[in-house]
Amino acid sequence: MIEFTLWDILRNLLLATRWTILLSLVSFIGGGAVGLGLLLLRISKNKACRAFAKYYIELFQGTPLLMQLFIAFFGLGLFGIDVPAWLAAGMALILWTAAFLAEIWRGCVESVARGQWEASASLGMGRLQQMRYVILPQALRVAIPPTVGFSVQIIKGTALTSIIGFVELSKAGTVVTNATFQPFTVYGLVALIYFALCWPLSKSSQILERKLNVAHRNH
Repeated sequence: MIEFTLWDILRNLLLATRWTILLSLVSFIGGGAVGLGLLLLRISKNKACRAFAKYYIELFQGTPLLMQLFIAFFGLGLFGIDVPAWLAAGMALILWTAAFLAEIWRGCVESVARGQWEASASLGMGRLQQMRYVILPQALRVAIPPTVGFSVQIIKGTALTSIIGFVELSKAGTVVTNATFQPFTVYGLVALIYFALCWPLSKSSQILERKLNVAHRNH
């Protein structure tokens, strides 16, 4: 029987952590890009655009991420399309992330005083110009804390991708446990690594929120 040292276990978990971090970054960046598009549709003057964005957000917020992963991985297989686990995981997480970020950002945009819209419109700005030069710069300050805070949920969400065979941190924990028969040690280290990834982001979100509130009160 092969003996596994604590370093052997930790090294294997850290190697898998790279994929957790990479998947989180892809989901956040891709979801942010799609979410921005959804935001523009959500606040559009076009009724059909608003309806599409609204139902998209409700669909992805109202269904479990696990189900979305299953559909992305197995659903396309029904049509004879072979989808690698990493592609299905990235696709599902990007679409899921976009729905939440779009709604977070919509709240931030709507927190900007209505007078800002009216003032920029009086200068002859179009809708996109208003968003780019007046509304988004103000909404950005409000959006940073909840956006950073939601990134913690994205990292935690990557753990569900193990169910479709994507080898990230939690999946690696299961594999290492089966090889070492040391579940307490392995999952204890998995929990510590997740904490090391999530706690700085969570703390940063709290600090940014406090600074924003102080700046707002001073203003």
